[in-house]
Amino acid sequence: MPFFSYRARNVRGEMLQGVIESSDSGAVADQLFNTGVTPIEISLTRRPVSVSGEGWWGRLTEAKVRPIDVQLFSRQLYTLLKAGVPIMRGLAGLQESSTNKAFSRVLKDLRESLDSGRELSAAMRRHPDVFSAFYTNMVRVGETTGRLDEVFLRLFDHLEFERGMRDRIKTALRYPTFVTIAMVVAMGVINLFVIPAFAKVYAGFKADLPIMTQVLVATSNFMVHNWLAMLAALVIAIVGFRFYIGTPKGRYNWDRIKLRLPLVGDIITKGTMARFARSFALSSKSGVPIVQGLSVVAKTVDNTYIGGRIEQMRDGVERGETIFRTALTTGVFTPVVMQMLAVGEETGELDTLLDEIGGMYEREVDYEIRNLSARIEPILITCLGAMVLVLALGVFLPIWDLGKVAISKG
Repeated sequence: MPFFSYRARNVRGEMLQGVIESSDSGAVADQLFNTGVTPIEISLTRRPVSVSGEGWWGRLTEAKVRPIDVQLFSRQLYTLLKAGVPIMRGLAGLQESSTNKAFSRVLKDLRESLDSGRELSAAMRRHPDVFSAFYTNMVRVGETTGRLDEVFLRLFDHLEFERGMRDRIKTALRYPTFVTIAMVVAMGVINLFVIPAFAKVYAGFKADLPIMTQVLVATSNFMVHNWLAMLAALVIAIVGFRFYIGTPKGRYNWDRIKLRLPLVGDIITKGTMARFARSFALSSKSGVPIVQGLSVVAKTVDNTYIGGRIEQMRDGVERGETIFRTALTTGVFTPVVMQMLAVGEETGELDTLLDEIGGMYEREVDYEIRNLSARIEPILITCLGAMVLVLALGVFLPIWDLGKVAISKG
């Protein structure tokens, strides 16, 4: 449908302008009148008018929409809707008070989409980089059930959990990442600059070098002569890996492997179980049918392997099987989750029990993440000690041997 730009006045006499997508100018006028706005001018336009007067450079350098922006938006919109503020007026107020220009443009587009007759969930789907599939599906549920304010509050809690988990993981991995980078840089400097200097000294001795020294010199020579090829191979490997996991099959295989990784596989599994329990409980509390809820949850667990198993559960429930029986056949859920699914389905308290499971796994993930650094440190110390031992033996053994030879000849 074509776009129409308009200028109009509201009941307070304030001038409004925007863009509406509609079939013709008459339909635009009807929409404006229905919202209590009197149109002054309506004209056909090729595309929506930008709300930012900046050029391409301003768009390129401005701050992007952050998860915290969406989280605060959810809490603010819940407060406004709970207070009885119309959603159009609420969005207008949030747009004016937003300090993020990119998010302000998103809010303006939401208002224009609502003006053109779209539902809020449909308008949010126009911005998949801002609102996730789970977010838009839950908003759709709120629109259907008439509990949009409650849905926004639950989405705020859900996003708070997601943000907290990301922050804790970053904090836990900061020290191990720094040590690992320092070790890699040190190995590169030693192999490219230090060992070649020692190799020239050893060559002047014209003596047989210990096997450890020969390995170090050979490794150093290989890096000196092939560092560009190694760098290119590393870049190709990273790009190839990212391309592979960007394919449906690659993402599925990588998500399955992640669950079996040492140290972090258990954390990923528990985090996924927490996300599943919280999302399923949220959709159930919001009045979503089980089949539709499982379809929504399958997109929110952030693991296509487990998401595929949840879709398998959905298909089983559609055939008339119980949730517990279909979950049992997937083979991905922990015994605790299975037990809660069985009890919750039998007592009708599935959402409450899943909420408790989500909280339990969140606490376990928090504990595991807090102790992740302590579990990684011994491995890093062992690797660092082994590296120092190899370098010490390779560098100083020849000097030691030549010193003994000189003493014996003397």
